[in-house]
Amino acid sequence: MEKILVIGSSGQIGSELVLALRKIYGGENVYATDIKEPTEEISTSGPFDNLDVLDFNNLLHYVVRYKITQIYNLAAVLSGNAEKIPLQAWDINMKALMNTLEVAHKTDAKKLFWPSSIAIFGPTTPMENTPQLTVMEPNTVYGISKLAGERWGEYYHKRYGVDFRSVRYPGLISYKTEPGGGTTDYAVEIFFEAVKNGKYECFLSEDTALPMMFMDDAIHNTIKLMRADSSKLSIRSAYNMAGISFDPNGLANEIKKIMPGFEISYKTDFRQAIANSWPASINDEVARKDWGLEEKYDLRKLTATMLSKITEKIKRAGS
Repeated sequence: MEKILVIGSSGQIGSELVLALRKIYGGENVYATDIKEPTEEISTSGPFDNLDVLDFNNLLHYVVRYKITQIYNLAAVLSGNAEKIPLQAWDINMKALMNTLEVAHKTDAKKLFWPSSIAIFGPTTPMENTPQLTVMEPNTVYGISKLAGERWGEYYHKRYGVDFRSVRYPGLISYKTEPGGGTTDYAVEIFFEAVKNGKYECFLSEDTALPMMFMDDAIHNTIKLMRADSSKLSIRSAYNMAGISFDPNGLANEIKKIMPGFEISYKTDFRQAIANSWPASINDEVARKDWGLEEKYDLRKLTATMLSKITEKIKRAGS
């Protein structure tokens, strides 16, 4: 029986990943942990504990005590926030990874998922159809930490046999949790503001195209990678994951098809420079070939779902 530990279970990815894993493996076998309080769904559907991934000894004891076999480490300071506290962000991001790699090496929890990001690419990377193997010269704290993490993950796999698995997430879009300080967060904020106020001021320029993915597709593919046959995996750093690429103007036009009165304006901030260093589109053929990466949501379906679900959410909160 698999015993799964999710670190960072109160975040944007973790809060949905835990519930998806519990449907597959049973609530009692998926241990949600964070330093933040859990959602009601997580606290009532299985175990939750306050656990700081930066505390190595407590992490090690937890994994041994509950006989953990798989770890999903989602703890990180995201791109926008990391630029405000660069040294602290580097320390948190890297120590969280190194602690989980060491625990995986020293225990039976050999299978470890850790999310990388399109932030590992930089201004010298080909911006269109970015290949799996290419130039990587990130110029942000977040991107540098993710690139370093990929190298450490592959090292622990080759040196110690840790079953390290990772994907380079594009921007992730969800109606369930508020944005967490990322450069692609406009693509979540815009829907909430459209429903609440009918307008949105975007911090990226109208033609800044970036790869994005609906959260349901991200969760589905993350679990699919973790359940894939180890012998089929040719990449032990992180797989490209493309999603769908669009810019703020294209997203706004899609919203206007449903909400004709919606208005968008633009006032760029420091995140524009970060976005300019990232690819506009990604090639993920290797992931499709190795373990069957797939998506179900295109821009039209994503937009309709986000507006519908956020409208329901706001109505429930007001009732």
